[in-house]
Amino acid sequence: MRRYLIFLSLISLIIFSLTDCNNSYSDGKYLYEIHCQSCHMPDGVGLKGLIPPLAGSDYLKKNYDKLPCVILLGVEGEIVVNGKTYNQPMAGIPELETMDIALLINYINHQWGNDGKYTDFREVEANLQKCE
Repeated sequence: MRRYLIFLSLISLIIFSLTDCNNSYSDGKYLYEIHCQSCHMPDGVGLKGLIPPLAGSDYLKKNYDKLPCVILLGVEGEIVVNGKTYNQPMAGIPELETMDIALLINYINHQWGNDGKYTDFREVEANLQKCE
C-alpha cells in the first residue's frame, strides 16, 4: 500500500510539473502576442530596417541581464542586432509584473530557434534592481 501511495504521489507531481510548464509557455506566448507581436511580428523577425528581430538575435544573448529593464522601461538610441544598426525607440511595458517579464523572456528565449537559457523570476527581480 505504501509503494502505491508513493507511486501515485510521484505521478501526480510529474503531471503537475508538466501542466505548469505548459501554462508558463502559453502565458509567455499570450504576453508576447499582446505586447510585442505588433512590432516584432508573430515569427519574431521584426520589421526590416525599423524593428530588430528577436528570432536568432545575438542582442538577446549579449544583453541577457538587461532584458528585464528593456521590457519594463523600453529602449532609446542605437542598438546593433545581428550586425545591423537600429534606432527606433521601443516603448516599455511598465504594467508588467516580475513574473510576467520572466514568462515573456522565457518564451522569446525558446521560440523561433532561439536557444536561450531559462530565466527565473528571482533573476529578473535582481536584474530589475539594476535598471537605469
